[in-house]
Amino acid sequence: MKTLTRHLARLALIVALPLALAACGVNTIPTQEEAAKAQWAEVQNQYQRRADLIPNLVATVKGYAAQEANVLIAVTEARASATQVRSDAGITTDPAAFQRYATAQNNLSLALAPLRVLQEAYPDLKSNENFLALQSQLEGTENRVAIARRDYNEAVRVYNTTLRTFPQIIWAKTFHGGSKPMQLFEATATAQSAPTVDFGAPGSPPPK
Repeated sequence: MKTLTRHLARLALIVALPLALAACGVNTIPTQEEAAKAQWAEVQNQYQRRADLIPNLVATVKGYAAQEANVLIAVTEARASATQVRSDAGITTDPAAFQRYATAQNNLSLALAPLRVLQEAYPDLKSNENFLALQSQLEGTENRVAIARRDYNEAVRVYNTTLRTFPQIIWAKTFHGGSKPMQLFEATATAQSAPTVDFGAPGSPPPK
């Protein structure tokens, strides 16, 4: 009888221990970490979508405003830099790598700014259906980038807070000792400023 009782007690402990750990939130950290990583994947997806649109947009603009070579070169170079910088989920816990990625994407945003107003200087370009379609897709993608970044920041805020609060901080220092705080996107000062664009380069003919 005593042997049976001991076996039942052990079985009860085996069953109760996982339930107790779950009730204490031991799974909260990995769950929230995976949620934040999923949001990061969406940020990557939208930035890649933007990068994929740019070559066709540049080619279309070049057909109508070839003299704006400085603008087109700047966009092409910024795109190359943005697509070459490391972007895997590992950078979300590496401040330096995350900053390089964010800076490269912000530089591309700044390089694209002149293209948004280029159509005003070139009426033929303004009426080109392909250009208008690409511009519309680019604007839609920029909106999705902003939403993806917002959702990522929120997921990271929740996750980072969990790492620092009781009782999850206990699991962060024991079961999930490898879990690290993730980096947040921050708005840049230039993001709130309208671009300054000069289409009257010395020696170039005025637009028709």
